[in-house]
Amino acid sequence: METTTSISPVSFTEGAKKELRKLKDQQELGEDFGLRVGVEGGGCAGMNYILGFDQKKEGDQEFDIDGIRVLMHKAHGLYLAGMEVDFQDGLNARGFTFNNPNASKTCGCGTSFSV
Repeated sequence: METTTSISPVSFTEGAKKELRKLKDQQELGEDFGLRVGVEGGGCAGMNYILGFDQKKEGDQEFDIDGIRVLMHKAHGLYLAGMEVDFQDGLNARGFTFNNPNASKTCGCGTSFSV
């Protein structure tokens, strides 16, 4: 049984949504794949962000964000509530960035944090 929760703990800027749609199309992924957003232990600040396409797993919540199927393990919402994902495409930086109000400390590269 598919369960889609209406209110997502994370949001995406228009630039991030555009890039995510482009990446999914390039990888020619099936409809059973969604964008996994989460955390894992590691990194110089304690936790790393997870952002990649994956299939739904046990314990996942599912969200629809402007047509993008987002998957997140229930326990990760605690660390990611209110986070905004952006995509930078400038001369100094290119890639996804994470604006997480729960992070008490982030590393210089912006891909790991602590709470």
